Amino acid sequence: MDRTEFADFLRRGRARLDPSDVGLTAGPRRRTPGLRREEVAQLAGMSVDYYTRLEQSRGPHPSRQMLTALARGLRLTDDERDHLFHLAGEEPPRRESPSSHVRPGLLLVLDRLHDTPAMVVTDCGELLAQNAMSRALSGDAFARPPRDRNMLRRFFLDKEGPALFPPEDRPDHARSHVANLRAVAASRPNDPEPAALVAELRSSSEEFAALWDEHEVAVRRFTTKRFLHPLVGLLELDCEILLSHEHHHRLVVHTARPGTESYERLQLLRVLGLQDMAPQGI
Repeated sequence: MDRTEFADFLRRGRARLDPSDVGLTAGPRRRTPGLRREEVAQLAGMSVDYYTRLEQSRGPHPSRQMLTALARGLRLTDDERDHLFHLAGEEPPRRESPSSHVRPGLLLVLDRLHDTPAMVVTDCGELLAQNAMSRALSGDAFARPPRDRNMLRRFFLDKEGPALFPPEDRPDHARSHVANLRAVAASRPNDPEPAALVAELRSSSEEFAALWDEHEVAVRRFTTKRFLHPLVGLLELDCEILLSHEHHHRLVVHTARPGTESYERLQLLRVLGLQDMAPQGI
């Protein structure tokens, strides 16, 4: 690993990003251009101390997972992501395989949705990126261990996951998750990722196994969801799912219809959520 070049690449990548590029407010006390270290760390889902040590050429050798997170946080292109891997002495991910690297253009769309919860997930339910409103609505996925960032695994195996929804809505959500995963598994028969997820969920969740045996199939594109939020109460949101077939990524956007009680509650959530996430300064 070339620690000096690696650190320099991180610093330059951070300096070229404006806060507005990633959906953040600049604030009054910025003395230098670019993002702060804590902002990159938040975007990448890692501790500020860990990121700081990498920039100072004294950090540990980052795992492939951490390299992917850094590429996402710094909004790197595919070529820049590959360069980051090479500087760390790692072979970049194959371009033709399903990627956890989110294209900068898709992240730009995500960051521009200031008042709307939005996230990027893979077709297997791996959460790759969230905006501030998504974190305010359903929690910061990157504060959880990587294994717990899969939406299907969390829904069927984590008792806290389903608490986001009213209990009476759970059967429809479960059926939709399983039908969508069956479509994904059938479309990628030679890919071990969906097959492994299916095997894990079938062996660990009786609910999943029973629904899987019903052989329903459906790709999710639009639905209406109800969320139980501890601060603002019940939210009924339209869920639009935009597909990016090249990378098997999906941009999931939740909106409330103007004039409804859910719309007012979503605006309140925006105020409360952004207050909680206000930057603490350098």
